[in-house]
Amino acid sequence: MVSARRKLYKLVYGTRYDKVPWGQRVYVRPGERQIREAQWRLRIARTPVISLDEYRERVPLGEIEEYLSCMLCGESRQQKLFEPTGGKGWRYHVVRCPSCGFLYRNPNVRPERLGDLYANSYSKFLTGDYAENRQRRYRLVMKSFGPVFEEGRGRRLLDFGCGAGLFLELAQERGFDASGVDLSPDSVEQANARLQALPVPEGGTRARAHFGAPADIPEIAAGGFDVITLWSVLAHLPRPLDDFTGFRELLAPGGVLMILTVNARSLLLKAYGSKWSGFTKNHLMFYSSQTLPTLLRKTGFKGVAFASHYGDTVEAGTTRLAPELRRRLEANVRRSDGGNMMRALAFADEEAIARWRDHLKIHRL
Repeated sequence: MVSARRKLYKLVYGTRYDKVPWGQRVYVRPGERQIREAQWRLRIARTPVISLDEYRERVPLGEIEEYLSCMLCGESRQQKLFEPTGGKGWRYHVVRCPSCGFLYRNPNVRPERLGDLYANSYSKFLTGDYAENRQRRYRLVMKSFGPVFEEGRGRRLLDFGCGAGLFLELAQERGFDASGVDLSPDSVEQANARLQALPVPEGGTRARAHFGAPADIPEIAAGGFDVITLWSVLAHLPRPLDDFTGFRELLAPGGVLMILTVNARSLLLKAYGSKWSGFTKNHLMFYSSQTLPTLLRKTGFKGVAFASHYGDTVEAGTTRLAPELRRRLEANVRRSDGGNMMRALAFADEEAIARWRDHLKIHRL
C-alpha cells in the first residue's frame, strides 16, 4: 500500500517536492490539503458509531486502564478510529465522540496509575534530545501572543508541568515572579539546580520549581497568578475538567492561561492516521479549536484566542522551503486550521478580555 501510494505521488508530483521535509509536504503539494480533508470526512462517515457496551466487548481493558465516555459532553457512544503503536510494545486505541468530535484514548489510563507512564526515564527524556529546541519553541509561542508575555515585572506566573525548568529560565529572564510544579521529583531537582546557576534580573526574583500538585504546595494553592502555562501538558491530563477548574481558581482577576498541545485537526493526522506524531505513549486526549472551547467554557473561562502554528523551523526562518512554498504552507495551515500543534490563550474573566482585546482576536465563550 505504501509503495503504491509513493508511486502515485511520484506520478502526480514528479520530483519537485523530494527535497521538502516529510512533515511539510502535505502542506505544500497542490491539492493535497483538499484530498486529506476529503479522506477525513470519508473516514468519519464510514466508521460505525457503537455503544460503550459494544465497545467494551470489542476492545480489551489493560491493567492500568478504564473505559470512558466523552469527557467534554458525556456522550457514551464511540467511533473507533485509530490504533497507535510504538517502541517497547505500547499500543492503544483512539476513539472519536460522535456528538462533539472530541478524540481521546479509550480505554484510558486511570489517574492513580498515571505515574506508570513516566517511570524511570522521563526526566532523562526531558533533558535529552527533546530539550534541544524547546526554548526556541517557547519564544515563538510567546511571540505569537504579542505583549502578553513581553514584560513580566510585577506579574506572577505558574508553569504547570515545568519539567527540568527550561521555560522557568525564560520566565525569570523576562522578569516574572515564576514558579513551577511537576510530579517528577528528579525533574524538579534538575530544574532548581538549573535556576540556581542563573543570574536574576535586577529587581527580579529567582524562579523555583516544586514537587507535587498545586493543592499540595501552600504558596501555589493560594493562587493569585497572572499567567499559567501548559507546555505540551494538556494531552497528558486524565481529568481535564477537574484540572481546568483548578487552574481557573488559581488565576488572579485579569489572568490568562496559555496552552500548547498537539492539534487534533492537524493535516498530518489526517494524512498519517495511527502513525501521526501526536499519538505518543503518554498522550491521553487530543484537542482542537473546535473542542477546546467546550472545556474552557465548562470550567469558568470567558474567552479564548488561537494562533496558527506553521512549524518551528518555518517561524524561526531556518526552513529549507522556498518562499513560494512557505507562503503556500502558511495559507494551507490557516485554511484548514491544520497546523501540527495548537496554541491557545484562555481568558479568566471580562477584565482579562478587556486588557488584551486590542492585541488579540478573542472569541467569547
